[in-house]
Amino acid sequence: MSHFQHTAHELIAILRLQHVPNVGDVVAKKLIGHCGSALAVFEERKSQLTKIDGIGAHTIRHLQDPENLRAAEKEYEYILKHNIDYCYFDDANYPKHLKHCIDGPILLFKKGNMDLEGRRIISVVGTRNITSYGTAFCERFVADLAPLNPIIVSGFAYGVDICIQREAINQGLQTIGCLAHGLNQIYPKVHAKYESDVLENGGFFTEFWSSSNPERENFLRRNRVIAGMSEATVVIESAEKGGSLVTADIAHSYNRDVFALPGRSTDKYSMGCNNLIKQQKAHILTSAADLVYLLNWELEEKKSEAVQKQLFVDLDETEQKIYSYLQQQGKQLLDSIALDCQMPIFKASATLLNMEMKGVIRPLPGKMFEAI
Repeated sequence: MSHFQHTAHELIAILRLQHVPNVGDVVAKKLIGHCGSALAVFEERKSQLTKIDGIGAHTIRHLQDPENLRAAEKEYEYILKHNIDYCYFDDANYPKHLKHCIDGPILLFKKGNMDLEGRRIISVVGTRNITSYGTAFCERFVADLAPLNPIIVSGFAYGVDICIQREAINQGLQTIGCLAHGLNQIYPKVHAKYESDVLENGGFFTEFWSSSNPERENFLRRNRVIAGMSEATVVIESAEKGGSLVTADIAHSYNRDVFALPGRSTDKYSMGCNNLIKQQKAHILTSAADLVYLLNWELEEKKSEAVQKQLFVDLDETEQKIYSYLQQQGKQLLDSIALDCQMPIFKASATLLNMEMKGVIRPLPGKMFEAI
């Protein structure tokens, strides 16, 4: 387990720093960077700490409060007793994309069976009041992405969150739930029935201690972990205001791609998505192919030959004809493909989209395509 990477004193010091009021993750990282470690922060002289930009007497008083040490020791006992795994922001096992976020948590607790190494990760969020339109899109979106084997991150909440995470499990993909409370509970309670499936096919992350309850401000803080963990955030449905729009804004501030599913202008739960697109904060998402194209994803080269062969077996007669043509001719324009394969452009275009989703061809700028 990863918690043997740190001594008891170090881990308690990290927890203690995490518990200090008015010291968020940005200031905590600044203190650690200046002093060399969390432990060194509490051993540093006051006169040295005041030299750090943004650290005043008020913060130093809070740092020295023995109540934070007592709380940290209590949480450390809980971690030890329940064998809780964790990752520190400077550790190799800390989520790679989140490392680049200045306000990423200094410490994340985790449980499950997750493997983030070199993996494509996307976050999917949306309204608690998912409609049949949103549900149908979730099902199609995850099924189409499945050959690319991404990790799907969400918040394990009602609506879009649980819908997308269940679909990920159905397709055998890893899924991660970012929680707004400690690992000692599940919220909402009704989702406890999905917990073992998520643990088997991914797991849970949280920055919150066992003493934390699912309070409103925790959900807002949790959103930056959802946005920061992945290379892109997808909003499936949202009213004009909602937590998923906050997550989209955070992702946008991290310079990550944001995608939104458009809907009719009269639909309440499409208004938030339509506004994101209108404000150019999100790419329009009409199918998984939009995301694959804009993120420049390709079929993993590491996939075994058996999987590659399986993909080719799945090609129908028309697809096989286009695939053989592209293998022989190299990169070709859509018009040339349609002409040489003797089919109307609309049929060639639809077939190429299916083939792209199967991971056997890739689109190139200027309506060109090539075999993979």
